[in-house]
Amino acid sequence: MLRRGLLLTAAGVCWLVGAAAGQGATRRLSAAQYVDRMKAGWVGQMCGVGWGGPTEFRVKGAVMPESRLPTWQPRMVNQFGQDDIYVEMTFLRTLETRGWDCTIRQAGIDFANSGYRLWHANNAGRSNLRGGIAPPDSSHPQFNKHADDIDYQIEADYSGLIAPGMPQTVIELGEKFGRLMNYGDGLWAGQFVGACYAEAFFETDMTRIIRAALKVLPPRSQYAEMVRDVLKWHAAEPKDWEKTWQLVEDKYHKDPNYTHGLCSRAGGANAFSIDAKLNGAYILLGLLYGGGQGDQTIKIATRCGQDSDCNPANAGGILFTTIGFEKLPDRFTSAIDPKGKFSHTSYDFPTLIDVCTKLVRQAVQRSGGRIEKDAGGAEVFVIPVVEPKPGNFEPSYDPGPPANSRFTDEEMKQIQAAAARPAGGR
Repeated sequence: MLRRGLLLTAAGVCWLVGAAAGQGATRRLSAAQYVDRMKAGWVGQMCGVGWGGPTEFRVKGAVMPESRLPTWQPRMVNQFGQDDIYVEMTFLRTLETRGWDCTIRQAGIDFANSGYRLWHANNAGRSNLRGGIAPPDSSHPQFNKHADDIDYQIEADYSGLIAPGMPQTVIELGEKFGRLMNYGDGLWAGQFVGACYAEAFFETDMTRIIRAALKVLPPRSQYAEMVRDVLKWHAAEPKDWEKTWQLVEDKYHKDPNYTHGLCSRAGGANAFSIDAKLNGAYILLGLLYGGGQGDQTIKIATRCGQDSDCNPANAGGILFTTIGFEKLPDRFTSAIDPKGKFSHTSYDFPTLIDVCTKLVRQAVQRSGGRIEKDAGGAEVFVIPVVEPKPGNFEPSYDPGPPANSRFTDEEMKQIQAAAARPAGGR
């Protein structure tokens, strides 16, 4: 038994272990450290999607030659028109304006009222919502054939960035917002990405971050199997990421038992694939083989191909969170436009940081934590260490029964002129 006051450190952040079995361990994160790392997480997303954007779906079923990557320019950080970033701000706005206790039905109404163009699971889910199919059925495979696509994985970064060290909160946010468009591996993918961010506030070793995030997944899920595979393959080939890429390709792109994302089901080995598992593996390749370097992490996640702007955005965001804004190279931060407005939102970069700072304080207290002041008067978040409890194992290929959920007439009135808005499509 460890006595009160024994401090264990990781990544410069303290763990305080309880004095007795009935008093759980806590993690301590200063408010200043939180803001520094949260800012870096958003910058990592912006850099990843900006750098990889010109290559999106240009290479499928092959490793992208490095010569096809654009040269990084500092101005490329200003990605205010990328759906890879602004869609998740719809969820932040719901939390900001309606509170953490808002229902999934209200979250669905807010998403239905979004005005941006969408694709795949996002588009199918929102179309269901606008047609009166309320969540959770908006993502159920009976109504949404894109349930295992990448969509919530792309936009789950927000969940870990407002829940440092709180994987159960990340799971709950997925159940509220990820359920609007994804089911099974598509949902669990986003919860996993969010959990990687949550752990990145306290840890720098990527294998440890990934193993911690693995705990939010149902162990029998194919997404969890993919994570375990990539960790195993990386351990066997720690220097050659292209060999691991080939193992991923052979199992998660070519084997029909693992290609449940809609667009990966036809067209052969070189087919366009939006499956969450395949693209999630590419995120992990960037993180595990990137050596803790921003350039290399983003390049590898991009060169894996397929959705090669979303994947480096996730990988860059997770890595940059471990580094912190103040320690990022100037080439990634010097050109940020503080007045640039993220499309379809009321947020510029400073406002985004302020909103997350407000929400994290609520998250700490809701998780059973507290906010203290240290000897110098600076605020410190004291966060309980909680073993996450994954959701039920209901994969998209063997789903549970629909909930028969439909919006009421009154709720439909809140979905303003949705039918007149373009639904999008690719």
